[in-house]
Parts: sequence; C-alpha cells; structure tokens
Amino acid sequence: MAENTIITRMFDSVQQLPAETWNELLSRQSEPTPFMRHEYLAALESSGSATGRTGWIGRVATLWQASGKEEVLLAACVLYAKAHSYGEYVFDWAWARAYEQHGLPYYPKGVLAVPFTPVPGPRLLVRAPQWRLPLVQAVRAFAEQAQLSSLHLLFGQNADLQACEQDGWMTRSTVQFHWRNEAPRLGTGVSSLATEVARFALGRPGGEDSAPTLGAGASSLPPEGARFALGRPGGETRPFKDFDDFLASLNQEKRKKIRQERRKVAEAGVRFEVRQGRQITAEDWAFFYRCYERTYLEHGNPPYLTPGFFEAMAQHMPNHWVLFIAERQGRRIASSLIAVSAPPSSISESNYSGNKEGWAHEAPVSIAHGAIAYGRYWGALERVDCLHFEACYYQPIAWCIAHGFARFEGGAQGEHKMARALLPVVTPSAHWIAHPAFAEAIGRFLDREGEGMAGYVEELQAHSPLRKA
Repeated sequence: MAENTIITRMFDSVQQLPAETWNELLSRQSEPTPFMRHEYLAALESSGSATGRTGWIGRVATLWQASGKEEVLLAACVLYAKAHSYGEYVFDWAWARAYEQHGLPYYPKGVLAVPFTPVPGPRLLVRAPQWRLPLVQAVRAFAEQAQLSSLHLLFGQNADLQACEQDGWMTRSTVQFHWRNEAPRLGTGVSSLATEVARFALGRPGGEDSAPTLGAGASSLPPEGARFALGRPGGETRPFKDFDDFLASLNQEKRKKIRQERRKVAEAGVRFEVRQGRQITAEDWAFFYRCYERTYLEHGNPPYLTPGFFEAMAQHMPNHWVLFIAERQGRRIASSLIAVSAPPSSISESNYSGNKEGWAHEAPVSIAHGAIAYGRYWGALERVDCLHFEACYYQPIAWCIAHGFARFEGGAQGEHKMARALLPVVTPSAHWIAHPAFAEAIGRFLDREGEGMAGYVEELQAHSPLRKA
C-alpha cells in the first residue's frame, strides 16, 4: 500500500474501535462533550438502549491515513440508520408524512447524532479541519449505497455545518435555552436581544412535540457558546456570588416568581441532598431510575434508556454526573440528574456523603475553563407543587454557581425556561435529501421557515427575564 493513502472504513459498532483512539480524537475538538465519549456511545449499544431492536442501527464512518505499516485515524463519526424519528429532538415528522403520501419510503434514514441526547457539540471528529468535508462525503456515499432517504446531522458545531453546506446539505436551526454564570452590570438592558434570538424550529407555540409542523429557522442567532450582550463594555462579566446575586440580575416579577416557587417546595418540607461522581451509590442510581422510569410511564411511554445504561455510566463515567435527591419526612420522593463536562473543583462538605476517591486526581475547573453542566433527566414519586422547577433548574443553577461552572444547558425546547433566566441560543442541524424533487421542496420550505423568525424574536424579547435599566 502506498504511503499516505487515505482509507475509508465503516464499522458496525463504536466498540470495534479502541476507546483510547476515539477519545483522543474527541479531545482535539473544540468544546467536546462527554456524550461523544467512547464510553457513552458504547453504553447506549451494550445496554440495549440504541440498537437495531429499538430502531437505531449503528455505524461508524472513519478515515485512516496509511503511512508505512501504521495507520492513523484522521476522522470519525457515528451514523445511525433509523426506522423512526423518535429520540432526535429535531422533528421531521411532516417530511416523513409527505413521503408516505407520495408512496415513497422515508425510512430508513441516516442520523449523525447522539441518541436521546439533544446537546450541542462536535459530531464530526477530525484530526485536522481539512478532513471534515471528506468525512461528510464518505458518509453521503455510504447513504447512497445503502439507499437511505436522507441524512441529518443534529446539534452539530458550526464547523460541522460548514462542511455539510460545502457538500450541498441544507441547514436548519432550533432554539434551546441555556443559563450563563455571567452577572451583568446594574442597568443592563435587553435591547440587543432581538438580534440574538429566533423562532423555535417546531413552529408551534409552547413547543409541543406531537405531530409537529415544520417551523421557523434561527439562522441569525449567534453560534452555540457565543455570549449574549449583557450590557458590559467589551463583554466584561463576572460569575455570580450566590443564588441571591443571580436573582438580583432578574426583573422584579421573575425574582418574585422564583422565590415563591422555591418557598412552596421548602414549606412542603422538601430538602435536597447532592451527590457527585463516586458519591452516587448503586442504591442512589436505582432510586433515580425509579423516578426516571415513572415520569416516562406517566406520559404513556417506556423510557428510552435502560437500567444497564446508567449502570455503565456509574462504572465507566462516574465523574461526569451529579445527582440531586429530594427528601420529605425521611423519604426520598424525587431526583434529577445532570451531566458535567468535567468534575467540580471541590465538594460541598454540607452535602457530602460517600467517598471522595476518584475526584482528587482531577484537575480543578473554573469559569475560565468553560466548565458546562447539562440538564438531563428527572422524575418524582410524589407530587409537590413547583418541585420540577426546584429539582431541574434552581438546584442545578445554585450548584453551578457554588462550583464555578460557566454554563448550564437546560435541554431541548421549553420557552418556560426563560422565566428561570435560561436564554435562547441557536442549535443548528444539516440535512441531505436523496430525492431531487423532495430536496427542492424541502429547501423551499426551509426558506419559508426562516421568514417566520421576526415575530418570535419580538415575543422572546418581550418576555426577557433580565433586569432593565
């Protein structure tokens, strides 16, 4: 084989690649997330959560450079052949219905995403930027050979989207709501908000996810990770001192509402315990799963993730998880689970229980390092007014402030998050449609989708929680 030959290989599972090789490639990306780690993706497979049986047939596309007797992994991405559109959070049900009405199969389709995980981050892992476009082209060639109707790269980074656009893919945007640990100066206005937010891509008030319509795009939003204009010259900010300092950045109505909601939970006798990393015991994980499963079943669906998935997280990625446990009258009644990009620099002794082993060797994180927390799952065994807001927003935000985390991402959908100071950011996706006529029709629709942006911008601006001058 000639030196410097580029080889394309498809694998049936990420587990066929060494974890060290995959994670080393991931570490080269800007702002990598724990959800693209080998351990996370392998756990989705081995636990039976994302497999052919559940409608996720996994593939891994890779590019290798042969040099002498050695081969170097240049680029890689996970690709799932999907038999449905569940667990993606960028909705294309209307496209599938249109195919069906014309007697054409929309499934299987190809999805470049992390199953059940709407967290922005790199999707195309590359050793150097020039390998993104060849990787996209290799994926498209596979899709054509496998006769997939389409390809969808979801919640990718801007560099991923640019490579897809170079290959002729169409772009689309949704909006998520993220909290930032950035205290504005007094007198901060929100006049700049209009240029920084846009229509949620579902196109439905409130973001219903049943039979969604195609909605407006958000092409004018800043990229994920960009700061919102908070009124400080040159973007100067400081982290919040504590939760009260955070509340001081909000307008009076929102401050009052949050205090009322927290008071209701406290007066109901609910107290929280926080466990981090290896502090989370097998009993804690089992209790969390009871809560998580109950929430799904109450909505008429089994949970996406199996107990085996969380067992794998406890074994292979413990330091990326923080668990909030709600107790009342000596009984555990609810829990919420967040993921973190890196372990916190310290453990609160007031909430400490368990063993610190497994944390001491970790490097401290701070605002400067851009540490991120990700809201993931929650559930309750008893109903308490406002408990969801406390467990899923206020406890994690307070924890992020205490541990110097820069951002808390609240997950997919939910304009109600703005009332809790989670502000909108763009979450882009890219789409390739094999059928020329459908590609043209969907392209026109996406153009019209973007035209509905202005009304939603005005709506979000009117409901900004930030304190005005």
